[in-house]
Amino acid sequence: MSYNAELLWEPSAELVESSNMRKYMDWLRDNKIRNFDEYTPLWLWSVTNVERFWDSIFKFFGVVHEGSCKSILSTHRMPGAHWFEGINLNYAENVFRLSHKDGIALTSIDENGVKKDVTWQELESKVAAFSRYLKSIGVKKGDRVAAYLTNGWEAVVSLLACATIGAIFSSCSPDFGAQSLLERFKQISPSVLITVDGYKYKGKTFDRTQVVSSLLSSLSSVKRTIVVEKLGETQFKAQSFEEVIEANKGEKLEFERLPFEHPLWILYTSGTTGPPKPLVHGHGGIVLEHLKALSLHHDLKPRDTFFWYTSTGWMMWNLLVGGLFLGSRIVLYDGNAFYPDKQRLWELAEKEGITLFGVSAPYIHSCMKEELEPGANFDLKALKSVGSTGSPLSSEGFRWVYRKVKEDVWLASVSGGTDVCTAFVGACPLLPVYAGEIQCRMLGAKVEAFDEEGNSVLEEVGELVVTEPMPSMPVYLWGDEDYKRYKEAYFERYPGVWRHGDWIRITERGTCVIYGRSDSTIKKHGVRLGTSELYRVVESVPEVLDSLAVDLEGLEGESKLLLFVVLKQGVFLDSTLVERIKQKVSSELSPRFVPDEVYQVEEIPKTLNGKKLEVPVKRILMGTPLEKAVNIGAVSNPSSLNFFIELAKKRVKSS
Repeated sequence: MSYNAELLWEPSAELVESSNMRKYMDWLRDNKIRNFDEYTPLWLWSVTNVERFWDSIFKFFGVVHEGSCKSILSTHRMPGAHWFEGINLNYAENVFRLSHKDGIALTSIDENGVKKDVTWQELESKVAAFSRYLKSIGVKKGDRVAAYLTNGWEAVVSLLACATIGAIFSSCSPDFGAQSLLERFKQISPSVLITVDGYKYKGKTFDRTQVVSSLLSSLSSVKRTIVVEKLGETQFKAQSFEEVIEANKGEKLEFERLPFEHPLWILYTSGTTGPPKPLVHGHGGIVLEHLKALSLHHDLKPRDTFFWYTSTGWMMWNLLVGGLFLGSRIVLYDGNAFYPDKQRLWELAEKEGITLFGVSAPYIHSCMKEELEPGANFDLKALKSVGSTGSPLSSEGFRWVYRKVKEDVWLASVSGGTDVCTAFVGACPLLPVYAGEIQCRMLGAKVEAFDEEGNSVLEEVGELVVTEPMPSMPVYLWGDEDYKRYKEAYFERYPGVWRHGDWIRITERGTCVIYGRSDSTIKKHGVRLGTSELYRVVESVPEVLDSLAVDLEGLEGESKLLLFVVLKQGVFLDSTLVERIKQKVSSELSPRFVPDEVYQVEEIPKTLNGKKLEVPVKRILMGTPLEKAVNIGAVSNPSSLNFFIELAKKRVKSS
């Protein structure tokens, strides 16, 4: 495999000098903390002087708080590190901290083009009203509020209102079924449920009243239900969200200042092979991390318009809301990315003047497959940056952005996780972009690649680990008082070191390449391969729309590699196409990674957030019963598993 990367973009001198990162470096110099001219020594300082770095972030952004800090970091040991003890603050207060803010705070749009602009003044008024309502029904600090909402302004108001009083917010998107909801919300015993009665997606209407009724019958902790009426067909006892806001208008917005690590929200892991882990993040850690990530790494400014295609069930929604910290206008889109036509999101970018346009890597790959040409079809003069996350973006995906979107755009590929509600590796306005490579390890994230013996390596594929604590790491998992599940999830393999579960290669230039999940590794003749590399090659075959690879032996013994492909409509797998796929893998990767068997399937099983279910499929094919191999409630397309169940039966009979 060649590691020679193609240079695609370099920042202009104007971008470098006007960037927030440069302003931060100047601030460090002016305050006689340190003098940096380049990013790499700045990163090294940030991860070897952890306390000084995060204290500088706190001060540089002027975080609104009270109290005096007794200890920036209690210990470097993980888990067990505590941050900024003695400091009280509030997430929502820091959203509204810029008193000069005016204009539009957020724009909410659905797939039919129905649009609502919410000004900063209106947002403050709505949050104040809903906050007062929550207090009037007895919601207090530490109570959980569950949200089953579409990606609209109501969800943002709900989150901010909860934050003002110290209630803990937890959301799932309406495509989650009753069982998925119950598995998540039953763990946290919410006292309030904010829900939609339904939603529209890809031109179809989805009534959720039965799902909500089923949830309420199983959640005795819920004492009050508020409904955002999308269909006007509510069949359960609830108060109208709009009426609640209207009835409590005129209230002054107040904030409860809370300990730095007081719970802000509870997010959930995908839960594909077991109960989803409820991750508790603190007010202070999220404030610092999102300010750092969005301002310094994505160069977000008050005049920017920030968009990421997401739902309320994915941590990118939480990060998108973080754009409000910087006075940026955020754009919330509720609907299918390719409805009513395949150009929908690019049309949105033009009409709304989006400057930072964030999507998933599979979305970019789909646009490439569909041979879209956004740059030719739309006026994207406002567009400065294209963000990509969710899975590794191929080198071809990088090149497509520069060929077909905009030749001088900044491609900000990032990788992180729900676990920390941010990226570990990501973008930097001071650095160039190379095809297939993420620009840098992010400030304050001491990311390393560990080999099988636990040694830190460069220019080799290894386990992505983090060897110093970060303030946005979960405060704890809900209900996990002794940290047992926390330790098992992240610290079992390397005690005291966070193991994230991804393969990564860190180059000598400091760029990073993610190769997919380390628990779905392919290993042939002693050589490991991340599945993303195989997908890149397989999906470059014009007929192949999607793919999934499973190594039936994993890291033990001689493996058998099975490849499953989704083909373009009207195309069928024959010996000629199979041979072309194998030949391409052999020539572009290695003969050792040529699949032993190739199958055509209608769709690839994926999580609710669109990630391929490699490990559950592997378990099914190795004979694990379905109910033990995968949590069906976490699968977006459960019927897609039928093919693999039947194949597993055939393999048993033939063995």
